[in-house]
Amino acid sequence: MYYPIFQSIVNTLEQSLKKRNINITKFKRWNEQKINATGLEIQIDLSKTTRYLDSLTIHFDWDRFREASLARSMSGMKKHPYLKAKNLILHSTEPTIDVEMTWHFTVEECQPSESNGELNHRVDAAAKWMEKASYDISTLLAKDDIITRWHLEMDGDKDGRYLTTIDLNSYFQFTLAGLNNLSEVHQFTQKKLLYLLYRAKRIIHIVDTSVSVKAA
Repeated sequence: MYYPIFQSIVNTLEQSLKKRNINITKFKRWNEQKINATGLEIQIDLSKTTRYLDSLTIHFDWDRFREASLARSMSGMKKHPYLKAKNLILHSTEPTIDVEMTWHFTVEECQPSESNGELNHRVDAAAKWMEKASYDISTLLAKDDIITRWHLEMDGDKDGRYLTTIDLNSYFQFTLAGLNNLSEVHQFTQKKLLYLLYRAKRIIHIVDTSVSVKAA
């Protein structure tokens, strides 16, 4: 299944990231024909940037209906393969790209290594800095209409409960409606990448401040 426009977005992201001092450990394009979808997964190593975060994963999700919708409105797309499919031409879909950013925390650094005798001591200690971080992150993203949530997993031992996974997920959506050609798509992609990297940098700073203050 072909996605010429999305592949162009992927190429732009790859070229832009190569120009930056970012440790990319994964850059994987995927296709799922059963659900008419495609996407890109990028993983960035943060272990040398901060002691509290292991990595950042960015997912870009797209599908053939959005691809066809955008192709219809752009110049130079007469030979696009999806414009020959009647079911795609008649399908009305806004060409939006979904982006999910997940910060993976280093759990050993984000909660006490030992319990004080209370069943939930380690979990409660982490919950205190997460409360502060949530407030600061919500303030940062307040104008962006972004959904952000925690994903936590727990286990237990003889001293009580502790966290085995701490992930922070933020969900973004960008519309490509109104873009007229591939050049504008490339400019749009570069602009949104800068936006995402800036937000990522700010959130890393918030995490560093929150954890060092609340989990010490």
